[in-house]
Amino acid sequence: MARLLFLPHRLPYPPDKGDKIRSYHLLRHLAARHEVTLATFVDDAADEAHLPTVRRWCSDAIFARLHPRRSRLYSIAALLAGGPMTLHYYHDAGLERGVRELAARRRLDAVVVFSSSMMPYAEAVRDAAGPRLPILLDLVDVDSAKWTAYAPRHRWPLSWPLAREGRTLLAYERRAVAQASASFLCTEQERDLFFELAPECRGRVDVLRNGVDADLYSPDPARASPFDPAEQAIVFTGAMDYWPNVDAVCWFARDMLGPLRRQFPAARFYVVGRNPTPAVRQLAGDAITVTGTVPDVRPYLQHAAAVVAPLRVARGIQNKILEAMAMQRPVVAAVSCAAALDAQAGRHLLAAADAHDYVSALQQLLAQPAQAAAMGAAGRAHVLATYSWAGSLRVLDERLAEAVCRRGDEGGASFAPMPARVAATVAGDEP
Repeated sequence: MARLLFLPHRLPYPPDKGDKIRSYHLLRHLAARHEVTLATFVDDAADEAHLPTVRRWCSDAIFARLHPRRSRLYSIAALLAGGPMTLHYYHDAGLERGVRELAARRRLDAVVVFSSSMMPYAEAVRDAAGPRLPILLDLVDVDSAKWTAYAPRHRWPLSWPLAREGRTLLAYERRAVAQASASFLCTEQERDLFFELAPECRGRVDVLRNGVDADLYSPDPARASPFDPAEQAIVFTGAMDYWPNVDAVCWFARDMLGPLRRQFPAARFYVVGRNPTPAVRQLAGDAITVTGTVPDVRPYLQHAAAVVAPLRVARGIQNKILEAMAMQRPVVAAVSCAAALDAQAGRHLLAAADAHDYVSALQQLLAQPAQAAAMGAAGRAHVLATYSWAGSLRVLDERLAEAVCRRGDEGGASFAPMPARVAATVAGDEP
């Protein structure tokens, strides 16, 4: 059992959006095997109610409140300071002081970092604990490439800081990977992209895939439908204050829904997710429902005629796609998202490159419900066989054991798993 510090950029509970799903499973996996101290931001007032739950999983916890408006001002200051806006957004002197004090009073065996934005805190801990403290960095995605992709989709002058962020954040990602004992990205495609952008890092990054809780996301005959029986519901799920999701649903509403409804007038588009922006809320009308936050997304997935993911700025494994496939629904996803999955397009899901492709694929599914049901069943079977969190996280266990053992000549931890009885008690808090 090792003594770890886990540094995610927001509270990893509840697992109700993409990054929190991954960080939640990392925390639960680590806490079931090791002594974990959590240091993170709370950026949503609603998450305050969950702090006691998260504390139960950890030996200690440090929480810093993040105020988005103030953090955005800090980000603007980065334009003058020369660094990435992302790092300034997540800079907090109190959190840095807290992790330094932790390192001074408690011997740590390793630090596990979730996203490059938290790497400065790991560097602060290493300053206090000594240069040989292992750091394991989960980049998740190549965030710098996302900023670079955002830039041409916005007009000047906004395009300039977006492109600048892509350049400056990539420089920091390269430095962070060079300092880490091990680093991870969520797909082979993301890893290969990073190696193209940072060839000196080749061989220093492993793939740690996303998974899905296929027991939680499973069809239930007793689960009631939220839809009118006469509708053919097409569903998109996700946090609706995240720009790629906003772009996706606005594009679908503008360029795809009309042509689809000319053949299938009962088709209705459901945008399901928290914090819809004004642009998303304005979509609501005769053919579109914008739900906002829902208590449970599973009824919307289970009873959908099809689930769509028309993401124009996304490459990694999308949790929304895995969850829909686990719920046994047919999915039409962007080619880039489908390529990130170890899945067969045309059998487990359908891939689309442009608006015409999405309309054609959905017409096929709505016209042939038996074929749609067969694809949904094949998708769930594939997820069960390929995307378990336990399987995905083995590479983290391996790299952590290697890093701690290399440090053993300093008198580091004896790397042994937590006793099964104790691990089961920790895991017993699963929602």
